[in-house]
Amino acid sequence: MTLTSMERGLLNKIADLYEVPEGAHNLRLNAQSAGRKSTGGITITPKADKPGIDVVVKAGTKNESVHIPVLVTEPGLVDKVYNSFEIGENADVLVVAGCAIHNNGTDESRHDGIHEFVLRKGARMRYTERHFGEGSGRRVLNPKTVLRLEEGAYAELELVQIAGVDDTLPETEVWLETNAHLVMNERLLTTGQQKAESIIRVRLDGAGSSAEVLSRSVGQDRSVQLFKIDMDARHKAKGHVACDSILMDSADIQSVPALRVRHPEAEMTHEAAIGRIDDDQVVKLMSLGLTHEEAVQEILAGFLGEGA
Repeated sequence: MTLTSMERGLLNKIADLYEVPEGAHNLRLNAQSAGRKSTGGITITPKADKPGIDVVVKAGTKNESVHIPVLVTEPGLVDKVYNSFEIGENADVLVVAGCAIHNNGTDESRHDGIHEFVLRKGARMRYTERHFGEGSGRRVLNPKTVLRLEEGAYAELELVQIAGVDDTLPETEVWLETNAHLVMNERLLTTGQQKAESIIRVRLDGAGSSAEVLSRSVGQDRSVQLFKIDMDARHKAKGHVACDSILMDSADIQSVPALRVRHPEAEMTHEAAIGRIDDDQVVKLMSLGLTHEEAVQEILAGFLGEGA
């Protein structure tokens, strides 16, 4: 399918692509499939009973990726999709998701994406999901990501809200079995009157399992953010939660990390920090020739990470 220049720009924002990729992919455009391809190691099929796809990565598949971006450019469109993934034993795969909304209409445009993953024994997955919005109309994104990690599985999640989302309620739920490991990085930017409420639940069910959840955010103008992170250790396991936020202007940020320990040999830690930009950093960058605004933007880019 040939994309417009606007659609290509949105695709690049959320997936670092300008065209539909050559490998395994499913591109969803305005609640319809706009391109789908399977490979020898990755099969993508549409669901029979509801909107969405089933993605199966064969056992032992290595060095493959699957792209599943969503673009919403029709004003007033409400799109809900259910995607299921099975990552086979000892497979190692990259999954690139994300949604971009362009809305210049008077009605709200919205996308709700529910992604459910099962990582079989020894499987490894890196998952990236970016959200972006633009236009004068209201833009809403509500993603839900559910993962079940079997014995020895490993998942690395990168969840990023770049800009332009008026209201979002991301939910992430993870269950880890014996010797399974999770590394999760969440980065979020809100401006104007935008609202974001992030809910993360992690359950360490297996001996030797571990989870590290790192959340970074910037709140500007009069935007509101709420983070709720609940980590529950039910066996000898390790868990760490860190929430760091930069508060600017009249923004409102609340962080609520909660740890629950049900085994005497579990090790659980958390830390949370909300503060303003360090003036010394601004002065140092201005001494190198940057304006005050350029210095602030450089600090925020470094704090949130490239592309955030």
